[in-house]
Amino acid sequence: MPAMPTAPPAPPAPVLQAQALCFAYPGQPALFTHLSIDLPTGVTLLDGDTGSGKTTLLRLLAGDLRADSGRLTLDGLDPAADPVAYRRSLCAFDPRDPAWDDLTPAGLMAAQRAAHPGLDESAWQRHLDGFGLSPHLAKPFYALSTGSRRKAGLAVALASGAALTLLDEPTAGLDAGSVAYLLRSLAEAARQPRRALLLAGGHGLAGLPGAGLITLPGALAGG
Repeated sequence: MPAMPTAPPAPPAPVLQAQALCFAYPGQPALFTHLSIDLPTGVTLLDGDTGSGKTTLLRLLAGDLRADSGRLTLDGLDPAADPVAYRRSLCAFDPRDPAWDDLTPAGLMAAQRAAHPGLDESAWQRHLDGFGLSPHLAKPFYALSTGSRRKAGLAVALASGAALTLLDEPTAGLDAGSVAYLLRSLAEAARQPRRALLLAGGHGLAGLPGAGLITLPGALAGG
């Protein structure tokens, strides 16, 4: 008898699912109405016009803002039911935040390692070298340029090993060599199992092989 054809393997479950998210800033029209996203492993680029809500969406996914309605799950974790476990499973922070001003790049790494025990310190050091930041390890953040602050943040985020990594404008302030290194590092991170990276407004990253794309509707309110 001829062999029966085998069914193709089922696609892996999304790392993150956003279902019917609705959100509006107080006194403004709705920015998102029933927005649903299935985020797979690998790198996904988040695109949209200025004001379409890219940064707001990242903050919603990170739990920094709460949706008016809808549901989020990250590898089965619900931020409403277990916010601590949900937040531990994702890496999202703004290296421009003045809260980091008195920390050195190593201090930032130590602070994030407390939140992400799986952070790979050897990978962090490799990323520092790749971004040319090693000579600045002893400098506090307030003494670093905008580009160097971003490199320090990227080194930590790439090494975090978090199930979900959220990066807002990751190439802003980077020189061409650092953008090229980031491209290689993202391609490497995308091969890690059950890891998703969502990049909002990644200028210069459109050529990243295998990257998915989410395009938000035109500018409404908020940002």
